[in-house]
Amino acid sequence: MCFSSLEDTILPDNPVRFIDALSLTAMGFTVQTIKSEGRPSYDTKLFLKIYLYGYLNGLRSSRKLEKECARNIELQWLLLGIKPNYHSISDFRKGNPAGLKKLFKLFVSFLKDA
Repeated sequence: MCFSSLEDTILPDNPVRFIDALSLTAMGFTVQTIKSEGRPSYDTKLFLKIYLYGYLNGLRSSRKLEKECARNIELQWLLLGIKPNYHSISDFRKGNPAGLKKLFKLFVSFLKDA
């Protein structure tokens, strides 16, 4: 019998660790407010990590990103096991087009410099 954790399966030079280490604040994203009824909303940083992972791996569809959140070990590690549905992922994209554009421009310029 062999026991391992997600931390052990993600290598130290994996790009997912880079995404997790990014400081993703003050880029023009609307913070979702927690409602008094129903499920609490997800953190904005969670969706930013999902979109950066999708950008690096060529996943654009929110349904494909949802599927990857459930089956991909790297995303499970990155999101700490949280699995948002495709509608939440899509709503985040619709609600923050300017912030995502700014984030990807910054991310591409960083990759060019590195």
